[in-house]
Amino acid sequence: MSSYPQVSLQMQQGTPLQIAEMAAEGTVDFAIATEALELFSDIVMLPCYRWNRCIVVPKDHPLASASKVTLEAVAEHPIVTYTFGFTGRSKLDDAFNSRGLTPKVTFTAVDADVIKTYVRLGLGIGIIAGLAYDEVLDEDLVKLDASHLFASSVTSLGFRKGTFLRGYMYDFITELAPHLTSDIVGEALSRVQPSERKALYEHIELPLYS
Repeated sequence: MSSYPQVSLQMQQGTPLQIAEMAAEGTVDFAIATEALELFSDIVMLPCYRWNRCIVVPKDHPLASASKVTLEAVAEHPIVTYTFGFTGRSKLDDAFNSRGLTPKVTFTAVDADVIKTYVRLGLGIGIIAGLAYDEVLDEDLVKLDASHLFASSVTSLGFRKGTFLRGYMYDFITELAPHLTSDIVGEALSRVQPSERKALYEHIELPLYS
């Protein structure tokens, strides 16, 4: 950020479990993930935003003209989606399991752009985060709403319990999630048990991305 010219931003990519471990060990300041953070009791989690999934298909695909896609219709086609453990994949699996359906997952990837590439190659229909669809870059694909099929997911920011948050760290959190004010972050730090922090977050209205 321009306000802190002496502070450099370095980003590391990994599985949610890997980055959660790095945050727990203190090797990174923050971990941003949709899964795995809750597995570590020594990480303070802050909810950033909620998001829904969408289905992407080529324009000539049978589902492209569907007014409202059903889970049964999705299960009939090969699926390209996120690798298990990434980006709320468990919510997708839970939805199919609850209906006694077995999805035909033919390919998985950690990146939505890779998934969309394989959809274009005809490997299957893609299930990705709605915010990963770009109306300009992906104009050759049809985006189908899937918010009624899969439960929404929450992406959170986590850091090691006991971390001294400097000014630039507070500002980073606020830039990422404006609803996480310094007062809310301070209150979260003062609450020892995860259940106490969860009660604090229940009154926060998260932005939703479809």
